[in-house]
Amino acid sequence: MTPNVTERERGILSILADDPSVGVGALAERLEVSQVSVRSYLNALEEKGYLIRVHGGAVTTYHPHVLERQNAHAERKRAIAKAAAEQVEDGDTIMIEAGTTTALVARYLLGKRDVMVVTNNTLALSYLRGNPGVRVTVIGGEYRPATESLVGPLAVEDLKRFHVRRAFVGTDGFTVDAGFTTHLVEGAEIVRCMVSQARETIAVADSSKYGRLGFVHVLPLRDVDTLLTDSDIPASAIEELTEHGVKVRQVLIPGKET
Repeated sequence: MTPNVTERERGILSILADDPSVGVGALAERLEVSQVSVRSYLNALEEKGYLIRVHGGAVTTYHPHVLERQNAHAERKRAIAKAAAEQVEDGDTIMIEAGTTTALVARYLLGKRDVMVVTNNTLALSYLRGNPGVRVTVIGGEYRPATESLVGPLAVEDLKRFHVRRAFVGTDGFTVDAGFTTHLVEGAEIVRCMVSQARETIAVADSSKYGRLGFVHVLPLRDVDTLLTDSDIPASAIEELTEHGVKVRQVLIPGKET
């Protein structure tokens, strides 16, 4: 989810993402609070950099698609990201690819020491910039607001300068036949480059991604060492993935019975 934001503030961001024309009065009615309170929330969100105040209301600084993805399956994503971050050791070298789940991996690095992070994920910076235990290298490239990422030829060339122990990558969908796929051509190039520069690749993807087919092929299943997903993935899917050489690790969703 969006870092350093309360539940009420997150609700305001979601409303504005759906309808940027919503004013202070309408927000107050929908949230059942006073207009004074709404203005206070909007001012706080502006100070945090999540929106810009305009006459009578505000507009978000995040692309609507990013906010939508952050809100989708949030509990699953947090559990998966936390399990991924537990794989990182003090003194480690890692890459973090663009995505909402991969960004959360950065959140759970707090407490680690002397970790070198290379990333094209601008969402991850919200978590990394205040962490004294990590050193962050942000690669160059063309900024994509819809994915909060840096991509393109410059980004790929920058990545080739680094060699890391682990790469944490995401996906828009994965199937046995098509492997890992995405909707952005430039994103596929970034993932393939990260995999080539890492000794181990960990894919983080909630179970809703299984069976989905993105526009662009990214990787065959065999190029990922471990798939971290949640416990809602079907047993048949685990069997199929394992047969194709993927080590599947399931993470229990908080509050869900085993």
